Formats: sequence, C-alpha cells, structure tokens
Amino acid sequence: MPASIAQARKLDTERCARTMLPIELDGAEIVLEARAYQGKDEHTQAMALINRGTGKDADDIPLVRVHSGCVTGDIFHSLRCDCHAQLECALRRIAVTPNGVLIYLPFHEGRGIGLFRKIQAYALQDQGLDTVDANLEIGAPVDAREYELAAEVLRDLGFSKIRLMTNNPAKVEALEEADIEIVDRIPLVTRPSSHNARYLNTKRRRMAHEL
Repeated sequence: MPASIAQARKLDTERCARTMLPIELDGAEIVLEARAYQGKDEHTQAMALINRGTGKDADDIPLVRVHSGCVTGDIFHSLRCDCHAQLECALRRIAVTPNGVLIYLPFHEGRGIGLFRKIQAYALQDQGLDTVDANLEIGAPVDAREYELAAEVLRDLGFSKIRLMTNNPAKVEALEEADIEIVDRIPLVTRPSSHNARYLNTKRRRMAHEL
C-alpha cells in the first residue's frame, strides 16, 4: 500500500472529525462539508471546508485555498493585512466550484510566530519597521509556517493534484515538497488600502509574493 494512502487512512480514523457546516456568505446560506484534523501535537490543528463535486464534476481537479489563521484579520477585520479580504474571496470561489476546498490553519497565526509575538511585531511596525525587520527584531523567524498538515489533509481528501489559490511561491514549493502536485497557481489579489499598502509592498519586495 502506498505510504500516502496508509497515512490518509490513519488520519481518517484517528485524527479526523467531520460534520456538515451551514455558513452565511454574502447574505446567503450555504452548507459545506467540514473536517477537523489533529496534527502531531495538541497545538497543531486544521479545518477543511469542502464543496464536493458530484457526477461529471467529481473528477475535477480541486480548487484549494490553504489559509493561515489571522485573529486580527479574519475575526476583527483588521485593515493592517489582507487576510480577511483573501479569506472572503477564496470562500466565494470555493462555494461555486466543484471540489472547492478551504484549509484553515489556525496555528499559522502571525506567519507562525503566534498572536503575542505578532502584536509585539506590530508595535515595532508602528515605529517604522516593516514586517520582515519587525519579526527579526523580536528574535522571530520572518516566516515560521510549515505545510505538512495541509498536505496530509489534502491526501486524506483524496487530492494529490490541486489548483492552488495563492500569491506566495514558498507555499507552492512547500506543498510540492510534500508530494502535492500544483497544476495551476491562481492569484488571490485584493485591493490595497492606506493601512496595508506597505505590508503588501513588503510581501512583494522582500518575500517574493506575486502581487
């Protein structure tokens, strides 16, 4: 049995819970399949929302967004980043796409450094540092995220080839290294504001995001 199949079965029986989840999107109610996953430690978890394809659409290559959790953006709609705007845009596409999948990674908060250190870095950004230098100043990595759990989720769903919504080449590279084939990268570009223009420019200039 291939290792990926064995791993998927292990996830399904030991580290995966599932239900149906009704959500509100743009004033309409939609119902998505929801799966929660436990990673290798108690702090590493993921959630997948799936719009399953049926009939001739069941074999469509899935459209996937792997979204890093952001309390300030996703919950409180902070204007300092583009996380909430990207999340909404991705959900709209997934809701109308057979085999649309959103994988939400809450442990990716602050590019993997956590909420407390993210706010520490924000304070340094208020003093003039960009997001890269602020992280380095507090002794944090520029980007501490890893994507092995996201790859395990995709394998559990039976998806080894995907179309990925991202502007981040490092995310593409990480998933490909985890044996997920990216057949297409789909940009997820949002409109900048006066609050996040520098943040977006830093992602483009210093982190090679394709914005």
